[in-house]
Order: sequence, then structure tokens, then C-alpha cells
Amino acid sequence: MKRQDKRAAIYAGTFDPLTLGHLDLIERAAQIFDRLIVAVAEHSRKNPLFTMDERLELARAALQHLPNVEVDRFAGLLVDYARAKNVHVLVRGLRVFSDFEFEFKMALTNRAMAPDVETLFLMTKEDYSFLSSSTVREVAELGGHTGQFVPPVVHAALTRKLGPAAAQPPAQKRRSQRLAADE
Repeated sequence: MKRQDKRAAIYAGTFDPLTLGHLDLIERAAQIFDRLIVAVAEHSRKNPLFTMDERLELARAALQHLPNVEVDRFAGLLVDYARAKNVHVLVRGLRVFSDFEFEFKMALTNRAMAPDVETLFLMTKEDYSFLSSSTVREVAELGGHTGQFVPPVVHAALTRKLGPAAAQPPAQKRRSQRLAADE
């Protein structure tokens, strides 16, 4: 049996897109662990906006300032991936109470399958407690400004993918809409 890396952890998700809430948790976990793997899930029941390659590229760009963080992809069970990487800690974020119920069930399921893999919960900063990737996608798809929710590289990618309406700050958008209405 391989020796587990006790100073490493995995933070997994679809990261579609990576938000400032994710970034906050990653930065904090990177201070706790010598090595943090941000594992981007290949398979999801969700309909992703960004391809796997785009999500990997965006995560790498947004996290390049963290030398002890690596970005990787995974498919299948997270506990199998953790074992393959010889990592025994999974980091999970909690925003609101409803997250806890889902994450608690997932942690118990993972423990039943892999008792040697622990789950560590980190509370989000209250500034990001409302923020989710699905909320950011919806705001962007409806033409809202996403710059206050995601790292700049992700905001630029959302703008490229969904058009310039998502790039305008709210005050500028209102001015543009007034000018268009005056024409």
C-alpha cells in the first residue's frame, strides 16, 4: 500500500465557472496544506457552459499565483481519484445551511467507500455566501455584469463566450441602455 501524503488535499468541483468564492476557499486551503490539488470534474449531470479544457485553462490562469496549487482533471469517484493521488483529505466549502446537508451526506458516503479519506469543511466568507457557479452563469447569460463575482480571467472568458453585455459594469450598462432608448 502506498504511503499517503498527509500534507496534501484535494478541492474538487466542476468550476463552471470558477468564482471568487472558490478562489477564497482555494487560497485559504493552500495556506493550510503544503500541496492542494484543484480537481476539475470531467463528468457532471450539469450542462457546462465551458468545456473541460476551458475550465482547466481558466483555473490554471486564476490560480497561477499559488505555487503549491496544481490543477488536474478527474472522472469517476472522487475517493478513487484521491487514493490514486495518495491524498487523504478532501476540502469542501460550505456557504449556507442547505449546503451542509448535501455535503454531510456526501462525506458519509465517501467515508463508507474510503474510510482512509477524510473530509474537511471550510466555511465561505460571508461576502461569498450567496455565490454559486450556476448563479454566475445565469447572470452572465441574462446579460448581467459578472466582474464582481469571478476572477478577471474568468470574467473575460464569460464576456468572450456570451457577448459584451456581460462585460459592462451596471452603471455603464444603464447609461448605454438610456442612450440606445434616446436614438
